[in-house]
Amino acid sequence: MLSLAVSALLVAAGPVLAQQGDGTDTASRNTVFKPAPAEPTPERLAELTMPDGFEIGVFASGLQNPRILAMHPDGHVYVSRREQGDVLLLHDTDGDGRADGAPVPVLHRPAAHGLAVHGDHLYVVTVKELLRAPIQADGRLGEPELLVDDLPDGGQHPNRTMAFGPDGKLYLSIGSTCNACNETNPEHATLLRMEPDGSSRTIFASGLRNTVGFGWQPTTGELWGMDHNIDSLGDDQHPEELNRIELGKQYGWPHVFADGGLHPQTTPPGGISKAQWREMSEPMVMGYTAHAAPMQMAFYQGASFPAEYRGDAFVAMRGSWNAKPAVGYEIVRVRFDRGRPTGIEPFVSGFLVDDGTAHLARPVGLAVLPDGALLLSDDGNGVIYRIAYSGGSRSPRAASRTPAVPAGPMEQQALKGHGVPLALDRRETRARSSTPGSLQSAAFADGQPIPERYSDYGEGVSPPLSWQAVEGARSYALIMEDPDADQPKPFVHWVAWNIPGTITSLPEAMHTHPRLTEPDGLRQGRNSRGSTGYFGPKPPPGTGVHHYHFQLFALDTTLDVLPGADRDSVLKAMQGHVIGRARVVGTFAAPGED
Repeated sequence: MLSLAVSALLVAAGPVLAQQGDGTDTASRNTVFKPAPAEPTPERLAELTMPDGFEIGVFASGLQNPRILAMHPDGHVYVSRREQGDVLLLHDTDGDGRADGAPVPVLHRPAAHGLAVHGDHLYVVTVKELLRAPIQADGRLGEPELLVDDLPDGGQHPNRTMAFGPDGKLYLSIGSTCNACNETNPEHATLLRMEPDGSSRTIFASGLRNTVGFGWQPTTGELWGMDHNIDSLGDDQHPEELNRIELGKQYGWPHVFADGGLHPQTTPPGGISKAQWREMSEPMVMGYTAHAAPMQMAFYQGASFPAEYRGDAFVAMRGSWNAKPAVGYEIVRVRFDRGRPTGIEPFVSGFLVDDGTAHLARPVGLAVLPDGALLLSDDGNGVIYRIAYSGGSRSPRAASRTPAVPAGPMEQQALKGHGVPLALDRRETRARSSTPGSLQSAAFADGQPIPERYSDYGEGVSPPLSWQAVEGARSYALIMEDPDADQPKPFVHWVAWNIPGTITSLPEAMHTHPRLTEPDGLRQGRNSRGSTGYFGPKPPPGTGVHHYHFQLFALDTTLDVLPGADRDSVLKAMQGHVIGRARVVGTFAAPGED
């Protein structure tokens, strides 16, 4: 029997056949320790540790479960309360550092959590829903509009967060359903990107267990996030991760952590080894104390803190339950120099009291007020704190207007792969010979409609395909694209390669794993949705009939391209090896359209 202190774990460190274990026997200490809440008295708050010149005060109290904070430039402070299922509005109109009167409930929605202000709208996300409501002059909200109602279900991490990037697009974090597992829904453990109206939803980055806090570094415009790492593998494992998050990148979870460590219990799908998964993943840029539990992140561009703080990030660390002594229960500062992180250090600490057996706060939300002070929400004692600077030199007053964050990095990533020719028209796929090929589907004829069951409006399974064997082919590659899509153009629906040269057909409903064991060795890459494998037609309503080009390439070699790669990486590897080509085109329009 396993005890709470020791557990035996299995590791799959390399390629396996049966994937039922490899004989590894790893022991780790697994502690469950939850410090008790303590009254945040003025005397105890006075003992908090922070840099010289800073002070902390109570902005609002008696709020029960305040979580995520959002600021409107006119001074409206919004805070979500997950347990109460609402959003509160607070103001400090007299500038005394405390909210005026009682908070005003402005929206009721079960499990309301993530908040974001965009123009004159407040966005609110629950487990499965995204809503927006117009902000009125007094900060109250008009009638909310439901934008999305099918976000992935919650599981272990149901608390979604979001923010608008400098490119004007909405980025929404979806946590994993588990501590460490192979997710069945590709949108779990990701960062999604969509238009402000909720349309054009894609997976921006994956392998992120639970990136609650993220934001854009003001100097560079690059996206950074703090990811919760895996529990139950020891008091000191694994560090919380600071990641530079980029389009199409995978960040290791659940099989790889930190700068390349291998999780001792999990097994990647499709016979992928952990070494391969590590090659497919981005290592963290910097780590922090394991189990500190990073929550909301706020890059500082205010004018009241000393100038050296501008461009740095603050992260609320809610605190551990899986380590003893307890860790977290603090605000940390992530120092940046010319847009690059140089260290992570405590900024406000001391919320752990009584020799670490009790806590004054469980930090969650962070936001910068128009006057430059920093707000912190505590969902343990129902308090919002205000951290202000009162001594020494401050940032220049000329910097009081928040400068725009450069949009270039995000816009460039949004346009990646946009406006390029179809794969068959690319120079990389020019055939070395004129060997003709054939490609057909039993589900539809060339130029005819694809049945709805093969679309993402239907069952979303791949259609059956067959082709004529090409002499000398050691493998085949398949790329499905829609040139009628708006962005990216073309929209990539399927990338598959290393299809064995001995086969001439694929059955319907192919698995979407990055690597398949049947047919063995077939690898699949990232489509424009951001998932791997086949993604069925899903043209937006009102855009008419789209044409889906299934393009087959016979190759004289197999490709040394890692599973999960994008179309361009596969095309680059194919160059000079194409000995035959074929195409079949199917059409599809949104249901109800001709």
